[in-house]
Amino acid sequence: MSDLVLGISAYYHDSAAALVSDGRPVAAAQEERFTRRRHDPGFPANAVAYCLDEAGVTLADVSAVAYYEDPALKFRRVLATYLGAVPYGLASFRDTLPGWWSSKRRADDVVRHELRALDRGPVPPVECRRHHESHAASAFLAGPYESAAVLCIDGVGEWATTSVWHGRGTRLEPLAEIRFPHSLGLLYSAFTYFCGFKVDSGEYKLMGLAPYGEPRYADLIRERLIDVKPDGSFRLNMRYFEFLSGQVMTGRGFEKLFGGPRREPEGELTRREFDLAASVQQVTEEVMLRLARTARELTGESRLCMAGGVALNCVANGKIVAGSLFDEVWVQPAAGDAGGALGAALAVAVDRGAGRPHVAGGRDAMSGALLGPRYDDDTIAAYLTSAGIPHHRLGEEELTAEVARSIAAGMVVGWFQGRMEFGPRALGARSILGDARDPRTQSVMNLKIKFRESFRPFAPSVRAEDAKDFFDLPQESPYMLVVAPVAQAARLAAEADPGLTGIDLLKVVRSVIPAVTHVDHSARVQTVGPRDNPGYHRLLTAVERETGSSVVVNTSFNVRGEPIVNTPHEAYTCFMRTDIDVLALGGFLLRKSEQPEWSEDLDWRAEVPLD
Repeated sequence: MSDLVLGISAYYHDSAAALVSDGRPVAAAQEERFTRRRHDPGFPANAVAYCLDEAGVTLADVSAVAYYEDPALKFRRVLATYLGAVPYGLASFRDTLPGWWSSKRRADDVVRHELRALDRGPVPPVECRRHHESHAASAFLAGPYESAAVLCIDGVGEWATTSVWHGRGTRLEPLAEIRFPHSLGLLYSAFTYFCGFKVDSGEYKLMGLAPYGEPRYADLIRERLIDVKPDGSFRLNMRYFEFLSGQVMTGRGFEKLFGGPRREPEGELTRREFDLAASVQQVTEEVMLRLARTARELTGESRLCMAGGVALNCVANGKIVAGSLFDEVWVQPAAGDAGGALGAALAVAVDRGAGRPHVAGGRDAMSGALLGPRYDDDTIAAYLTSAGIPHHRLGEEELTAEVARSIAAGMVVGWFQGRMEFGPRALGARSILGDARDPRTQSVMNLKIKFRESFRPFAPSVRAEDAKDFFDLPQESPYMLVVAPVAQAARLAAEADPGLTGIDLLKVVRSVIPAVTHVDHSARVQTVGPRDNPGYHRLLTAVERETGSSVVVNTSFNVRGEPIVNTPHEAYTCFMRTDIDVLALGGFLLRKSEQPEWSEDLDWRAEVPLD
């Protein structure tokens, strides 16, 4: 029988579970997809149950449980931090210590208790792995290379905030680390907070905002906030940050440095926020490039694997790829804490003798990140019939052709197919799709479907074989984690009105795929090959037949503040609450024009907290 290891991450944000069989990921999901609470930090009971059910096993069949960090070591860091901040951190210490004293400092015991409560069989031994080891394992052991440099950057685990590793075969050797409180992730989160966005959620908004501004504060950041050495090591000037002594990121020193108080959440965006975003993004890219260069020098490797929350900064990833420091770069699609569940499981699995057979085929072990729940057509049919929902059951080719025609006609399509993605990106399983050629698509999808800020860009999906026609991308990007310039051949000569600034820059049509071309002529690209998601590749081929281009807008199937949809019911609800025109739900096609009038007793938008 296969050797099974169950991985768990929990109790901070993005709790998740992952099941590994002989070193191969077979199931993984975030708890938020089941509870509908975005970034749910609780014990991932639903995700664990899903993983066991997907494999058809109980806990009795599992050899070991891997927890993604060392709770005792993390508690010592938290305690040392508060003691070092006395007396300024007393209020925060008083508010947070009870949780640490009662449960978090012995999270492995809590995990055992919660697993017993599931009544899924006897609980196997629970092993704790350090936070950055879990990140490194998720990047290298699941990655496609026999050997590679590994770079992990996040906010903080136990003590490490940045680490460099050398991966060879099934072994990971730690080479260097930077320790708390000096953290590139926390620097970026400080600016996220100061610009009025939610920490651990809104960092991608700050990244999307950066191209609207100029990096006029970059020198000030370098001079006053972060001292960066040539090798990428750095130290933060803690006099400007409040996260050591309080429950906010910045205080008066930050306000004085940047000309006034932080932007209030949902307040008007001003030139200052645009320029702050551009400035911290530029500094982040510089640090990450230096760290990548050091990883190359320390390991001598020509390939790089990355993980940690900062590895979701796809603009910086794009700079590393374009900088030709490495022949290839692979980023774990679940790079944040959710992926720690998978990394911990893989680390324990290889210690138990598992190999990495996927490497021989030159592929990663992630199955296109399609590791979540699936719903077959019989299940979907039962739901549609019982709910009295009008629908058409179509064959695969007919459904694909009809969806392609709808996209070509300017309609927006909900695409719910196969297994749900693991990680924050929709990759053609739980996606909302539109015509990338239509300049109206970006604003329509932001304001009438996603109900989110108009400045936020959308990503393109493109057939891998066509990517070079539209993007200057020297390698594949299957997980939508690399930003690349739009190719010169796809750009338009139209010039912006020199009087346009800020959000008004969106009015300029810059390329033949304007809906996915950001204001700096960049795009966060997903290249789609026929092996990992053949159905989505077939759809892009059908779109190419209809339009002459295999590029579509691909955004996650949800509205702002809500997790990506998991079930057919959630997909239909999102379809009816928004201006999505067509829903492809497994083998079924639903047209909005044929649906009964939608009504709800409560205002659903009031029930979904803003991200």
